[in-house]
Amino acid sequence: MESAEFELKQWLLQIQFLRGDGLWITEAFLIILFALLFDFIQKKMVKKLHTRLKGTQNPWDEAFVESLSKPISAFVWLWGISLAAGVIADANDVSVYDSLIHPARQVGVISILTWLVLRLIVRIERNIIKLGRVREDNYDITTVQAVTKLIRISVFITGALVMLQELGFSVSGVLAFGGIGGMAVGFAAKDLLSNFFGGFMLYLDRPFVVGNWIRSPDRSIEGTVENIGWRLTMIRTFDKRPLYVPNSIFASIAVENPSRMSHRRIKETIGVRYDDADKLEQILIDIRTMLRNHAEIDTTQTLMVNFNSYAPSSLDFFIYTFTKTTNWVKFHEVKEDVLFQILTIIEQHGAEVAFPTSTLHLNGEIVQTNNGTN
Repeated sequence: MESAEFELKQWLLQIQFLRGDGLWITEAFLIILFALLFDFIQKKMVKKLHTRLKGTQNPWDEAFVESLSKPISAFVWLWGISLAAGVIADANDVSVYDSLIHPARQVGVISILTWLVLRLIVRIERNIIKLGRVREDNYDITTVQAVTKLIRISVFITGALVMLQELGFSVSGVLAFGGIGGMAVGFAAKDLLSNFFGGFMLYLDRPFVVGNWIRSPDRSIEGTVENIGWRLTMIRTFDKRPLYVPNSIFASIAVENPSRMSHRRIKETIGVRYDDADKLEQILIDIRTMLRNHAEIDTTQTLMVNFNSYAPSSLDFFIYTFTKTTNWVKFHEVKEDVLFQILTIIEQHGAEVAFPTSTLHLNGEIVQTNNGTN
């Protein structure tokens, strides 16, 4: 009888231990295990959903789903760890929930939401630019990047202010301190601020956008614009080297934007021999007719073909006209075709293109030299 009573007491003590001192361990373990399982399941679901939406033409749905996975994982683990920490604190009579765990969880939630929105903005920007290139809708990449950068900055600042308010700081006091401290920061970082406002003016004035070929007659700057940041503009030179230019530089230099030219110009001087002087007038008439009938020459622009000068060894005339295309490669193809046709016209009239020659009269004998040789 005594042994049975002793065993009952031992069993009750074990139950009391499990319900009192040891149950919190089980609860904390189950919470962490549940968080682990939930995180695993949501990753699988988000991955499958993202695969289904990958082929759609909508830039929003795929970007939203792709932005969800990591923030959801962070939220699940934040919830699990904070809940487990609360269980452990209650079991050990530690009053830290209101002073530590709850504020930390609130700040964590705000941080995760801010992170989610920032990820969403970045992916929407990427998808819009990619979709515009596929559809050839000619989206203005510079405008898209500028708008998304401003939105990201606004979201980041808003998230930081909400977190400070949640931690008990006065937002108005923080803003007032920022206004006073901004003067000191402005003097210390005047170059950084000048580059920032330089980038802002580039977005407003738009002397060039991403993808434009620019050059400066004042500086050794020439290439294709690849990115306009808030501090630097990255230009890819024609030998494929990256050139990083502080934005403040553009406020003090002249910038030429050949990408915005309406036409490309053909300007060449050609000479025929003095022996072909009687044929020159008809040659010029035929060249004018050829240019006016050429499919790639814009006849609404200035078109000139005129005898220009008596050169030392040739009668020079010039052609001055504009092509319809501004594409660099196609322009040279058009120019090549025009020059070949001019050469054909000269040969059709029995004339020749002149080359440097000299005629010397020595004791009644005429000696002609070509390019410096007898």
